[in-house]
Amino acid sequence: MSVYTDHQLAAKVAELEEKVQRMEDMEQIRQLKARYFRYTDEKKWADFADLFTADAQIEADGAEYPGGGVGFAQMIAGLVGKAPSVHHGHMPEIQMIDKENAKAIWAMEDLLTFPDTEEAYPGHNGYGQYRETYRKVGGVWKISSMKLTRFRMDPLANWDPHTDPVTGEPVVSN
Repeated sequence: MSVYTDHQLAAKVAELEEKVQRMEDMEQIRQLKARYFRYTDEKKWADFADLFTADAQIEADGAEYPGGGVGFAQMIAGLVGKAPSVHHGHMPEIQMIDKENAKAIWAMEDLLTFPDTEEAYPGHNGYGQYRETYRKVGGVWKISSMKLTRFRMDPLANWDPHTDPVTGEPVVSN
């Protein structure tokens, strides 16, 4: 049976507290990214914008998006509009840099379709990864940089704008 001195016991408790804090921080980062995907699919753009630091650097598929989270949210809202989407993030590799900074790589998949109009973007099922950094601001983890790279994009047919995009039923207007 080991017997710890008061100093050894205090050191062991401090070590365990640090490990627990790292695990809590990593869980908060997982939940931050889960909200990123959910807010995108629920079209909650103000909440989405708040997930980022004010000076966030954002790049998607080689294009840079100025304006931090607010600018990115406005761009995504304009692109996606009310079109249904599905976004998933998987297998996070989170690395704590220090108590206020972290980085991660996330595997991703997204599915987007748009109303089938002449100016519509083509629908796709995309696969790739996010490389992100995070910073704790006022005790809350935020995305401080994000780089989305898609490795593959399979085309998907867009939907008839006169039908409900989820059910396919004709839209009845009053």
